[in-house]
Amino acid sequence: MTIKNFRTLLVAATVIVFSSAAHAENPFITVQSTTSTENSGLFGYLLPKFTAKSGIDVRVVAVGTGQAIKNAANGDGDVLFVHARSDEEKFVSEGFGVKRFDVMYNDFVMVGPAADPAKINGMASPGDALKAIQTAQAPFVSRGDDSGTHKSELKLWKAASADPKADASGTWYREAGQGMGATLNMAAGLNGYTLSDRASWSAFKNKGDLKVLVQGDKVLFNPYGIILVNPEKHSKVKAKEGQAFIDWIISDEGQAAIASFQIEGEQQFFPTAKGAAAPANSKSEAAPQPAAP
Repeated sequence: MTIKNFRTLLVAATVIVFSSAAHAENPFITVQSTTSTENSGLFGYLLPKFTAKSGIDVRVVAVGTGQAIKNAANGDGDVLFVHARSDEEKFVSEGFGVKRFDVMYNDFVMVGPAADPAKINGMASPGDALKAIQTAQAPFVSRGDDSGTHKSELKLWKAASADPKADASGTWYREAGQGMGATLNMAAGLNGYTLSDRASWSAFKNKGDLKVLVQGDKVLFNPYGIILVNPEKHSKVKAKEGQAFIDWIISDEGQAAIASFQIEGEQQFFPTAKGAAAPANSKSEAAPQPAAP
């Protein structure tokens, strides 16, 4: 090896080491979040924009909302970003979070096989659709994981005065105990029904014979909130960096970024921090998303 080549390699190695060290020194925060923000691709779209502006890296723990809240309450994160408003408000009232901020909304949709053995296609009431599925004893796959979607599904069954777990758990009513992607895969495999947030459904690639059958009712409204984990509860919380992330998410820039995120040309989330944007109709489905109340 010539002296010139050695010097070139030495300079290159020095640059690599310096760059790696600089990256390792970047501040980072941990966000406990629901799976829909990750699986839909929203975080993959938003986070590089925030990091480029702030120099703060974001590490996401994407789990069901119930688990995300538990993790955050244990201090295993700096920011909570989920979709179960009553539980979020409880998180703050019990002192685990500083303040809840509205961020965005989308909606839930009920999907099922094109053959539709329960005959729910186009029903205006999700509750009536669930009762029809129960009467037909058609396969229904629940998240069964204490996620925001699972909580909303249980509320819909309760509002319909129905309890499928009482005598049907493990028969036509199945609990996946997993995230939305795995639940949709199970529904596709069983040619059954399930409840999904629209963004996860839009991003799902293995739809098979499944299609959206029930949508648009106000009870399917799905708001998201963001909360700084209380540093008075957990001293390791990176309050300054976490609040910087929250401030960006609810800023005009962050809200515009959320609104611009699309899947196959369709907007998936609608910002609410500065007032709800009018929802755009899906080009592939008949009914629009429910507007924010």
